[in-house]
Amino acid sequence: MRQATFVERRQEGWERLDALLQRAERSTLRALGPDEVAEVGRLYRWVTSDLAFADGRSYDATLRAYLNRLTARAHALVYGGSSEGGASRVARFYTQTFPQEVWRSRWYMLLAVVLFLAPAGLAYYLIHTQPLNAFVLLPADMVAPIHKGLHETNFEPSQAALGAPTLSAFIMTNNIRLAFMAFAGGMTLGFVTVYVLIENGLILGGLAALYVDAGFGRDFWATIAPHGIIELTAVQIAAGAGLVIAGGILAPGRLRRRDALVRNARRAAILIVGVASMLVVAGTIEGFFSPQKFPADVRLAVGGITAVLLVLYFVVPNARRPQLRADSST
Repeated sequence: MRQATFVERRQEGWERLDALLQRAERSTLRALGPDEVAEVGRLYRWVTSDLAFADGRSYDATLRAYLNRLTARAHALVYGGSSEGGASRVARFYTQTFPQEVWRSRWYMLLAVVLFLAPAGLAYYLIHTQPLNAFVLLPADMVAPIHKGLHETNFEPSQAALGAPTLSAFIMTNNIRLAFMAFAGGMTLGFVTVYVLIENGLILGGLAALYVDAGFGRDFWATIAPHGIIELTAVQIAAGAGLVIAGGILAPGRLRRRDALVRNARRAAILIVGVASMLVVAGTIEGFFSPQKFPADVRLAVGGITAVLLVLYFVVPNARRPQLRADSST
């Protein structure tokens, strides 16, 4: 791309960022409204990419110096140039930065959800229609004791799910492992991320089929629901973060592959910090519910409430922000 064309296409964004920075620099970041703060973050990512592109094409030194100064000013504002204290920054991370990055990366998240739920649905169908398929689709050391317990002994419904604490602890531990494997798998071009999503989708769908077909489906879902909704959401976000990293490698766009990887890794880092916090919350809920004998209806209600709260947290506020467009490549 010729330098003149590049400047013509991008100059409006640079000037907008400069105007916002001037306002903030005259006082503090608080001088900007919430939408303008989010816009500064978006424009900062753009100008960082533009600087890398201009450097890569060896454009005029004056242009590169201008972009470098603009990037430095935006970086100082976004990452420490404000008068916010530590508590305010933490609050801003959880109320703005993290949920907005999830929304921005939503197509990666949707792909992760499909790669998890499609195998889950397939496993459920295949085992529901032919129970022996469980020995093909699921690990044998998992299927044998569950199958024996469900079909060869007289369980009380409240004990159906392996013993609720046992199943609950297994699922929680597995989900934590899955989340971080799916995230790290982004560095393998996403192959490991895809593999762990498919494998664990098969496991969840297969377990559901075994318990539902044995008449213990309600107990199964009631055991998972209180903490599982948050955990499974965290897993999809972690996997989406892994796919964001893979996207930087596979589809760098206008940037050099290294620069695209660095940019996307920063985005993924925001996501995985949020995921870790979600898993802490889920663990706290699991620790409260597992030792207690709450009725299934209460457990299911808690799961439903957490699902609603997650939608309110991630979707509703961000869907109203036109500047937070889904971004699958930049």
